[in-house]
Amino acid sequence: MRVDVKKTYKLYIGGAFPRSESGRVYEVLDANGNFLANPCQASRKDLRDAIVSARTAVNGWSSATAYNRGQILYRVAEVMEGRIFQFAEEIVALEGINFKNAKSQVERAIDTWVWYAGWCDKIASISGATNSVSGPYYNFTIPEHLGVVGVFADQKNSLLGLVSGLAPVLAGGNTAVVIASEKYPLPAITLSEALATSDVPSGVVNILTGKAVELAPWLGGHMDVDGIDVSGLSKKLEEDTRLSGAENLKRIYRFNEDQSILRIQAFMESKTVWHPIGI
Repeated sequence: MRVDVKKTYKLYIGGAFPRSESGRVYEVLDANGNFLANPCQASRKDLRDAIVSARTAVNGWSSATAYNRGQILYRVAEVMEGRIFQFAEEIVALEGINFKNAKSQVERAIDTWVWYAGWCDKIASISGATNSVSGPYYNFTIPEHLGVVGVFADQKNSLLGLVSGLAPVLAGGNTAVVIASEKYPLPAITLSEALATSDVPSGVVNILTGKAVELAPWLGGHMDVDGIDVSGLSKKLEEDTRLSGAENLKRIYRFNEDQSILRIQAFMESKTVWHPIGI
Protein backbone atom coordinates (compact mmCIF):
# COMPACT_ATOMS: atom_id res chain seq x y z
CA MET A 1 0.00 0.00 0.00
CA ARG A 2 1.43 3.34 -1.07
CA VAL A 3 1.13 6.77 0.50
CA ASP A 4 -0.52 9.48 -1.59
CA VAL A 5 1.84 12.20 -2.76
CA LYS A 6 0.13 15.43 -1.77
CA LYS A 7 0.61 18.46 -3.97
CA THR A 8 2.66 21.36 -2.61
CA TYR A 9 1.19 24.72 -3.62
CA LYS A 10 3.89 27.40 -3.99
CA LEU A 11 4.13 30.93 -5.34
CA TYR A 12 5.01 31.67 -8.96
CA ILE A 13 7.58 34.45 -9.34
CA GLY A 14 9.89 35.05 -12.28
CA GLY A 15 9.20 31.65 -13.80
CA ALA A 16 10.16 29.82 -10.58
CA PHE A 17 8.12 28.26 -7.78
CA PRO A 18 9.47 29.56 -4.47
CA ARG A 19 7.90 29.24 -1.05
CA SER A 20 7.14 32.47 0.76
CA GLU A 21 10.31 34.01 2.19
CA SER A 22 8.44 34.37 5.49
CA GLY A 23 7.73 30.65 5.66
CA ARG A 24 4.05 31.40 6.28
CA VAL A 25 1.16 29.31 4.96
CA TYR A 26 -2.57 29.45 5.57
CA GLU A 27 -5.21 26.76 5.70
CA VAL A 28 -7.65 26.21 2.85
CA LEU A 29 -10.73 24.09 3.48
CA ASP A 30 -12.87 22.24 0.98
CA ALA A 31 -16.57 22.93 0.48
CA ASN A 32 -17.40 20.57 3.37
CA GLY A 33 -15.09 22.31 5.81
CA ASN A 34 -12.35 19.67 5.66
CA PHE A 35 -8.65 20.50 5.37
CA LEU A 36 -7.52 20.65 1.75
CA ALA A 37 -4.14 22.39 1.45
CA ASN A 38 -1.66 24.84 2.94
CA PRO A 39 -0.83 27.36 0.18
CA CYS A 40 1.83 30.00 0.80
CA GLN A 41 0.85 33.24 2.47
CA ALA A 42 2.81 35.80 0.45
CA SER A 43 4.71 38.49 2.33
CA ARG A 44 5.56 42.06 1.42
CA LYS A 45 8.96 40.94 0.16
CA ASP A 46 7.34 38.28 -2.04
CA LEU A 47 5.19 41.02 -3.53
CA ARG A 48 8.22 43.24 -4.15
CA ASP A 49 10.05 40.34 -5.81
CA ALA A 50 7.05 39.72 -8.06
CA ILE A 51 6.85 43.40 -9.07
CA VAL A 52 10.59 43.53 -9.85
CA SER A 53 10.21 40.39 -11.95
CA ALA A 54 7.23 41.85 -13.82
CA ARG A 55 9.02 45.16 -14.44
CA THR A 56 12.09 43.36 -15.78
CA ALA A 57 9.92 41.44 -18.26
CA VAL A 58 7.94 44.43 -19.59
CA ASN A 59 10.27 45.43 -22.44
CA GLY A 60 10.58 41.95 -23.87
CA TRP A 61 6.87 41.17 -23.69
CA SER A 62 5.64 44.53 -24.99
CA SER A 63 8.12 44.53 -27.87
CA ALA A 64 6.89 41.14 -29.12
CA THR A 65 4.54 41.47 -32.06
CA ALA A 66 0.84 41.43 -31.27
CA TYR A 67 0.51 38.35 -33.46
CA ASN A 68 3.18 36.57 -31.41
CA ARG A 69 1.46 37.46 -28.13
CA GLY A 70 -1.75 36.02 -29.55
CA GLN A 71 0.04 32.78 -30.41
CA ILE A 72 1.41 32.52 -26.87
CA LEU A 73 -1.98 33.13 -25.24
CA TYR A 74 -3.46 30.48 -27.52
CA ARG A 75 -0.70 28.11 -26.41
CA VAL A 76 -1.78 28.62 -22.78
CA ALA A 77 -5.28 27.52 -23.81
CA GLU A 78 -3.79 24.42 -25.46
CA VAL A 79 -1.86 23.47 -22.31
CA MET A 80 -4.94 24.00 -20.14
CA GLU A 81 -6.99 21.81 -22.48
CA GLY A 82 -4.75 18.89 -21.56
CA ARG A 83 -5.34 19.48 -17.82
CA ILE A 84 -9.11 19.99 -17.79
CA PHE A 85 -9.77 17.19 -15.33
CA GLN A 86 -7.13 18.38 -12.87
CA PHE A 87 -8.59 21.89 -12.84
CA ALA A 88 -12.13 20.55 -12.57
CA GLU A 89 -11.29 18.31 -9.60
CA GLU A 90 -9.80 21.28 -7.71
CA ILE A 91 -12.88 23.38 -8.43
CA VAL A 92 -15.20 20.60 -7.27
CA ALA A 93 -13.31 20.33 -3.98
CA LEU A 94 -13.15 24.08 -3.36
CA GLU A 95 -16.51 25.32 -4.58
CA GLY A 96 -18.65 22.24 -3.87
CA ILE A 97 -20.23 22.19 -7.33
CA ASN A 98 -20.69 19.04 -9.39
CA PHE A 99 -18.07 17.87 -11.87
CA LYS A 100 -20.12 18.90 -14.92
CA ASN A 101 -20.35 22.52 -13.79
CA ALA A 102 -16.70 22.56 -12.75
CA LYS A 103 -15.65 21.26 -16.15
CA SER A 104 -17.83 23.90 -17.78
CA GLN A 105 -16.00 26.63 -15.82
CA VAL A 106 -12.64 25.29 -17.00
CA GLU A 107 -13.86 25.23 -20.60
CA ARG A 108 -15.09 28.82 -20.30
CA ALA A 109 -11.69 29.83 -18.91
CA ILE A 110 -9.96 28.16 -21.86
CA ASP A 111 -12.34 29.89 -24.28
CA THR A 112 -11.50 33.20 -22.60
CA TRP A 113 -7.79 32.69 -23.35
CA VAL A 114 -8.67 32.00 -26.99
CA TRP A 115 -10.96 35.05 -27.16
CA TYR A 116 -8.27 37.42 -25.89
CA ALA A 117 -5.62 35.73 -28.03
CA GLY A 118 -7.69 36.69 -31.06
CA TRP A 119 -7.84 40.33 -29.96
CA CYS A 120 -4.07 40.75 -29.56
CA ASP A 121 -3.49 41.83 -33.16
CA LYS A 122 -6.87 43.55 -33.59
CA ILE A 123 -7.09 45.90 -30.60
CA ALA A 124 -4.93 48.49 -32.40
CA SER A 125 -7.55 48.72 -35.16
CA ILE A 126 -10.25 49.51 -32.59
CA SER A 127 -8.24 51.81 -30.29
CA GLY A 128 -5.98 53.46 -32.89
CA ALA A 129 -6.86 56.14 -35.41
CA THR A 130 -5.63 58.29 -38.27
CA ASN A 131 -6.32 61.88 -37.22
CA SER A 132 -7.10 64.87 -39.42
CA VAL A 133 -4.63 67.71 -38.81
CA SER A 134 -4.00 71.10 -40.33
CA GLY A 135 -0.62 70.89 -42.04
CA PRO A 136 1.54 68.63 -44.20
CA TYR A 137 1.63 65.78 -41.67
CA TYR A 138 0.22 62.37 -40.98
CA ASN A 139 -1.01 62.03 -37.42
CA PHE A 140 -1.61 58.58 -35.92
CA THR A 141 -2.91 57.44 -32.54
CA ILE A 142 -1.44 54.10 -31.50
CA PRO A 143 -2.35 52.11 -28.36
CA GLU A 144 0.59 50.95 -26.26
CA HIS A 145 1.01 48.89 -23.11
CA LEU A 146 0.73 50.54 -19.70
CA GLY A 147 3.43 48.52 -17.87
CA VAL A 148 3.05 46.44 -14.71
CA VAL A 149 -0.55 45.66 -13.74
CA GLY A 150 -1.76 44.12 -10.49
CA VAL A 151 -4.73 41.78 -10.71
CA PHE A 152 -6.93 40.74 -7.80
CA ALA A 153 -8.72 37.64 -9.06
CA ASP A 154 -12.50 37.65 -8.88
CA GLN A 155 -13.67 35.64 -5.87
CA LYS A 156 -16.84 34.15 -7.41
CA ASN A 157 -15.24 31.63 -9.76
CA SER A 158 -11.87 30.24 -8.76
CA LEU A 159 -10.48 29.77 -12.29
CA LEU A 160 -12.66 31.83 -14.63
CA GLY A 161 -12.32 34.96 -12.50
CA LEU A 162 -8.55 34.58 -12.51
CA VAL A 163 -8.25 34.11 -16.28
CA SER A 164 -10.72 36.94 -16.99
CA GLY A 165 -8.43 39.34 -15.14
CA LEU A 166 -5.09 38.05 -16.41
CA ALA A 167 -5.66 37.39 -20.12
CA PRO A 168 -6.63 40.96 -21.17
CA VAL A 169 -3.67 42.43 -19.27
CA LEU A 170 -1.30 40.20 -21.24
CA ALA A 171 -3.13 40.81 -24.52
CA GLY A 172 -2.38 44.52 -24.19
CA GLY A 173 1.35 43.89 -23.79
CA ASN A 174 1.50 44.38 -20.02
CA THR A 175 3.06 42.13 -17.41
CA ALA A 176 1.09 41.03 -14.37
CA VAL A 177 1.29 40.47 -10.63
CA VAL A 178 -1.75 38.37 -9.76
CA ILE A 179 -3.19 37.94 -6.27
CA ALA A 180 -5.14 34.69 -6.35
CA SER A 181 -8.53 34.26 -4.73
CA GLU A 182 -7.90 33.93 -1.00
CA LYS A 183 -10.68 31.38 -0.53
CA TYR A 184 -10.13 29.46 -3.79
CA PRO A 185 -6.38 29.69 -4.53
CA LEU A 186 -5.53 26.22 -5.80
CA PRO A 187 -6.45 26.57 -9.51
CA ALA A 188 -4.23 29.67 -9.64
CA ILE A 189 -1.13 27.64 -8.83
CA THR A 190 -2.16 24.90 -11.24
CA LEU A 191 -2.56 27.63 -13.86
CA SER A 192 0.96 28.85 -13.09
CA GLU A 193 2.22 25.36 -13.92
CA ALA A 194 0.45 25.61 -17.28
CA LEU A 195 2.04 29.03 -17.85
CA ALA A 196 5.49 27.71 -16.95
CA THR A 197 5.19 24.91 -19.52
CA SER A 198 3.80 27.14 -22.26
CA ASP A 199 5.64 29.88 -24.17
CA VAL A 200 4.96 32.73 -21.70
CA PRO A 201 8.37 34.28 -20.88
CA SER A 202 9.57 34.24 -17.27
CA GLY A 203 8.38 37.21 -15.25
CA VAL A 204 5.48 38.13 -17.53
CA VAL A 205 3.06 36.53 -15.07
CA ASN A 206 3.67 36.30 -11.33
CA ILE A 207 1.06 34.66 -9.09
CA LEU A 208 0.85 35.08 -5.33
CA THR A 209 -1.44 33.39 -2.83
CA GLY A 210 -2.25 34.95 0.50
CA LYS A 211 -4.36 37.53 2.30
CA ALA A 212 -5.80 40.34 0.18
CA VAL A 213 -6.18 42.54 3.25
CA GLU A 214 -2.37 42.52 3.59
CA LEU A 215 -1.38 42.65 -0.06
CA ALA A 216 -3.86 45.23 -1.41
CA PRO A 217 -2.42 48.30 0.41
CA TRP A 218 1.15 47.28 -0.43
CA LEU A 219 0.31 46.78 -4.11
CA GLY A 220 -1.68 50.02 -4.21
CA GLY A 221 1.16 52.03 -2.70
CA HIS A 222 4.00 50.52 -4.76
CA MET A 223 5.40 53.18 -7.09
CA ASP A 224 6.43 50.70 -9.80
CA VAL A 225 2.90 49.36 -10.40
CA ASP A 226 1.02 51.23 -13.14
CA GLY A 227 -2.49 49.82 -12.87
CA ILE A 228 -4.66 47.50 -10.80
CA ASP A 229 -7.73 45.39 -11.55
CA VAL A 230 -9.63 45.38 -8.24
CA SER A 231 -12.48 43.12 -9.40
CA GLY A 232 -11.70 40.61 -6.65
CA LEU A 233 -11.60 43.08 -3.76
CA SER A 234 -14.31 44.07 -1.34
CA LYS A 235 -15.60 47.64 -1.61
CA LYS A 236 -13.68 48.63 1.52
CA LEU A 237 -10.38 47.20 0.27
CA GLU A 238 -11.00 48.75 -3.14
CA GLU A 239 -11.41 52.16 -1.52
CA ASP A 240 -8.20 51.74 0.48
CA THR A 241 -6.34 50.59 -2.64
CA ARG A 242 -7.56 53.57 -4.66
CA LEU A 243 -6.36 55.93 -1.93
CA SER A 244 -2.93 54.31 -1.71
CA GLY A 245 -2.65 54.23 -5.51
CA ALA A 246 -3.45 57.92 -5.98
CA GLU A 247 0.13 59.05 -5.33
CA ASN A 248 1.43 57.78 -8.64
CA LEU A 249 -1.90 58.08 -10.49
CA LYS A 250 -2.46 54.36 -10.90
CA ARG A 251 -5.22 53.27 -13.24
CA ILE A 252 -7.59 51.29 -11.04
CA TYR A 253 -10.65 49.56 -12.47
CA ARG A 254 -13.37 47.10 -11.51
CA PHE A 255 -14.98 44.97 -14.21
CA ASN A 256 -18.11 42.82 -14.45
CA GLU A 257 -17.67 41.11 -17.83
CA ASP A 258 -15.46 38.06 -18.39
CA GLN A 259 -14.83 38.95 -22.03
CA SER A 260 -14.66 42.60 -23.02
CA ILE A 261 -12.23 44.70 -25.06
CA LEU A 262 -12.65 47.34 -22.36
CA ARG A 263 -10.55 45.13 -20.10
CA ILE A 264 -7.71 45.40 -22.64
CA GLN A 265 -8.13 49.10 -23.33
CA ALA A 266 -8.24 50.01 -19.63
CA PHE A 267 -4.56 49.16 -19.26
CA MET A 268 -3.25 50.71 -22.48
CA GLU A 269 -2.07 54.23 -23.29
CA SER A 270 -2.58 56.22 -26.48
CA LYS A 271 0.58 57.38 -28.23
CA THR A 272 0.36 60.11 -30.88
CA VAL A 273 2.82 59.97 -33.77
CA TRP A 274 3.46 62.82 -36.25
CA HIS A 275 5.05 62.11 -39.61
CA PRO A 276 5.73 64.59 -42.41
CA ILE A 277 4.08 63.98 -45.76
CA GLY A 278 6.70 63.31 -48.40
CA ILE A 279 6.75 65.16 -51.71
